[in-house]
Amino acid sequence: MNGVTGSVLHVLRHLSDHGHETLVIAPKAGEVDADLHGARTALMRSVPLPSYPDVRVVFARAATLAALLREFDPDVVHLASPFVLGWQGIAAADALKIPTVAVYQTDVIAYAQRYGLPHVTSLVAAHITRLHRRATLNLAPSTSSMTQLAGLGVDRVRLWGRGVDTDRFSPARRSDPWRERVAPGKTIVGYVGRLAPEKQVEDLRALADLPGVRLVIVGDGPSRPALERALPGAVFTGHLTGDALGEALASFDVFVHPGESETFGQTIQEALASGVPVVATGVGGPVDLVRSSIDGWLYRPGDLDDLRTRVSDLTGDDSKRLAFAAAAHESVRERSWEAMVGRLEAHYEDARRLRRIDDALLARAATRPWAPLETRAAPRWQRFVALGDSLTEGLCDSSRMAAGEYRGWADRLAELVLDGRPRGSGGKWCQAVLKHGEIRGGLISHEVRAHRQRLAELDEGRAQLVERRG
Repeated sequence: MNGVTGSVLHVLRHLSDHGHETLVIAPKAGEVDADLHGARTALMRSVPLPSYPDVRVVFARAATLAALLREFDPDVVHLASPFVLGWQGIAAADALKIPTVAVYQTDVIAYAQRYGLPHVTSLVAAHITRLHRRATLNLAPSTSSMTQLAGLGVDRVRLWGRGVDTDRFSPARRSDPWRERVAPGKTIVGYVGRLAPEKQVEDLRALADLPGVRLVIVGDGPSRPALERALPGAVFTGHLTGDALGEALASFDVFVHPGESETFGQTIQEALASGVPVVATGVGGPVDLVRSSIDGWLYRPGDLDDLRTRVSDLTGDDSKRLAFAAAAHESVRERSWEAMVGRLEAHYEDARRLRRIDDALLARAATRPWAPLETRAAPRWQRFVALGDSLTEGLCDSSRMAAGEYRGWADRLAELVLDGRPRGSGGKWCQAVLKHGEIRGGLISHEVRAHRQRLAELDEGRAQLVERRG
């Protein structure tokens, strides 16, 4: 089960607990043995991706999806890591004027580069841009992925991370019998995840000969045979799930994550919850999760010597490793799935509001509004008076600041008020602290001498008036 599927299952569970009805439209790939928590399902015919058969692609017509949506009549369509099926889903939702929330979870652009497909990378980037610009609201799991989407020209992006199951992933699941069976007498440095090129697990060869250390690799995928040859001293457990995964992860001493194309890094969060310090590459999603020198280390991307140094720092210092482990567990205490799904529901409501705004627009702009466009009525006031006591409160003092620069709050306020009015609408302002002054270039320049004035002195010509003209 990949991270996208795992996240969807957690969301389904909590949406069901909150009384919501859900429909899952997904690729059909054998029997569904996961608990969908009462969700209705519409499983579509699919084909395996040639270079990665575990990933299946659906080529469904938008009209077919529209019929499913019309029957279910949802309030919002949640697009989990959309690409092919997601594009058809967003087209179907648009036809029915249903708001869509697109969750960016997979850096498909980086995957295309990693799999040696440079000629299609630009096409993939263009497709990702079109899809997410069409969604009513986009959710990115990290600040790095938010920046990436903004760079592609995607608007309406908000941050939404992932929750973690703190019951399954806990220091309490650490098992001495498991450690003795897998790596007796060794310090365990472990990895959990898919064994595929984009995960860069081969970089762990830099750790293969660390003294007293045993590498443990949890997971499966197309790269496993090559990795077993490259890392003959490592233990490969295969794919683990449920409590078996929680036990293995909590039994590590250090968790390593070398992948540079992670939008989030769910296994990093699960390691932290298990009380295991993390060493991860300093790019992408891990930057938001790992607090370097507190609960782990971020190493320079691509620098395997730095990776080795950071891991050695923890495997060679028991006291530091235990301190990092305690901080790791504490860092995820508030990241429950219950809390994250609560935030997701708020995003759903935002999407419903934004859809109404979009439907009222005459034309789509490069950046869509977050709130209804309003026409501001011109202020009724025509005169503004700023009262000040000294040079520091309202005057321009060229003896202390460069000529023409603002000196105090009264000048700033008056200019801001007048600048906010429509051109040609006029307006005047004055200061009730002047002894002598003159107008230069639209601003007031004063002699250094000033006295406290009574408001009545305005009628005696003791203050100048400046009028905004169109």
